[in-house]
Amino acid sequence: MAARKVCHSFSKTLIEEVHRWGCMRQTGVSLRYMMEFGSRPTDKNLLISAQFLHKELPIRIARRAIELESLPHGLSEKPAVLKVRDWYLDSFRDLRSFPDIKDTDDEREFTQMIKAIKVRHNNVVPMMALGVQQLKKGMDPKIVYEDLDEIHQFLDRFYMSRIGIRMLIGQHVELHNPNPPPHCIGCIHTKMSPVEVARNASEDARAICLREYGSSPNVNIYGDPNFTFPYVPAHLHLMVFELVKNSLRAVQERYMDADDVAPPVRIIVAEGIEDVTIKVSDEGGGIPRSGLTKIFTYLYSTAKNPLDEHADLGTADAVTMAGYGCGLPISRLYARYFGGDLQVISMEGYGTDAYLHLLRLGDSQEPLP
Repeated sequence: MAARKVCHSFSKTLIEEVHRWGCMRQTGVSLRYMMEFGSRPTDKNLLISAQFLHKELPIRIARRAIELESLPHGLSEKPAVLKVRDWYLDSFRDLRSFPDIKDTDDEREFTQMIKAIKVRHNNVVPMMALGVQQLKKGMDPKIVYEDLDEIHQFLDRFYMSRIGIRMLIGQHVELHNPNPPPHCIGCIHTKMSPVEVARNASEDARAICLREYGSSPNVNIYGDPNFTFPYVPAHLHLMVFELVKNSLRAVQERYMDADDVAPPVRIIVAEGIEDVTIKVSDEGGGIPRSGLTKIFTYLYSTAKNPLDEHADLGTADAVTMAGYGCGLPISRLYARYFGGDLQVISMEGYGTDAYLHLLRLGDSQEPLP
């Protein structure tokens, strides 16, 4: 069955090898381990890291390629999903055809290759979203939410695995940086200020709101700017950006024609012993309780679908104010990747509070799908 779906460019031997590697055990790493290991990026450590990735990445990539072959409701057959599967098979082939890594020269060459793999997979999220949209178009709308649980679970596993693959590659590549920024070990900032990251993310979200609506509510941030803890700033930026963007849009649309000044979005950063919690609070009118269960599904967006307007995914970097229907569920995966979580509590008729919990200890293992 699988062979029929595979494009001609992939040999039967390769597909058999994918299935063999897909059965092997994945090895998770913790934030603390990445920090301790990366704090001494000697040639020897980089060699060990590359040898680990040489074995680990094909296992993770093979598992995803296999899953992409057998998705429910014919999702595997959608052109966008076939394209994503080809990227995974190409990357698996690149990794498996790379010889054993024995010295620093091999390691440098391997690093260039995995860098290219990371770039190849840049547009996986919009491309999968497009596949899901292609599926949704041809479906009976009555079954869209209830029956698609399987697809949601698959996408959760798929995107969680992608976060892990990109983290491992990004971390290894970044350890080669001859002039790392102060307090940075690869992608991890050992003294990250959540208040500062929240400020940058809010400014980015406001810029997009201004571009789309011509004005934007203010964002007020409360918390100690000097408080720091080890985390990946790029992950936090992505999560806060998504939450603030949603809040700005809700407030902006609620107050667009009102004479009142739009109330600000509030961000509160609290440091606990176990968790750092960031609350994003708005008065954008809230979400009805019936809609709350849908906000973490990949098939739901209250906004118009950007994929209809911008069919060309070559420009997928243009961030729109809303729309793929995967910002919130993916943000929750980023939070869970290092042992945190994301919760949304709403008061219909008033506003919404999103609580982002980040684990402070850094000991939690990657959740491997």
